[in-house]
Amino acid sequence: MDIIGERWALMIIRELIFGPKRFGDIRAGLPGLSANVLTQRLEALEAAGIVQRRKLPPPASVQIYELTEWGAESEILFRIIGRWAARSPLLTPAFMSVASVVLSMRTMFDTERARDFDADIGFRFGAEHFRATVKDGTLTIEPGETDGADVVFSGDQNALVAMLYGGEALAPLESSGAVGVEGDPALFARYLTLFPLPEQAVPGNLPRQRA
Repeated sequence: MDIIGERWALMIIRELIFGPKRFGDIRAGLPGLSANVLTQRLEALEAAGIVQRRKLPPPASVQIYELTEWGAESEILFRIIGRWAARSPLLTPAFMSVASVVLSMRTMFDTERARDFDADIGFRFGAEHFRATVKDGTLTIEPGETDGADVVFSGDQNALVAMLYGGEALAPLESSGAVGVEGDPALFARYLTLFPLPEQAVPGNLPRQRA
């Protein structure tokens, strides 16, 4: 906690799990984070050896931030914390960045439900594209091209969250223009069932607040 306990630090690391980003891209995924605080946290994470920065060659010539090899090993922390936090009886819907949503699929994937399911699913969240492959009860999801996928989802990542974890139906979201699905909708509907949330903790077992 001395290394990553500052507010926003873990969320900044999470935003870099799937690859390098520019300063503005990190901030866009974390509403409420000021530029000054982001600068401070990035400097601290760089000093700790978790984040490194480099400048892309021309014609881009922009500075980007990325996790070090050791920093990337932190993904296991997000999976453990994510499953634990999903059991909160006080859990309420909130904005999730693209990185957070994709990481949640890695975290909540149920091997048993996917035993007889093989498919390639593409995701287009604006300029960020991912490719999910489910085969032999395993899930691989990484940044990549969506061409040739069995199904391609496009649209708002939080609309996807509403379907994955909130039980929202695809048709109304398509009608509203929030999402679009190219390919077999039944195959995509089956994919959405592979990510059950863990059983919530019982509120009665929570410690009482002191007056």
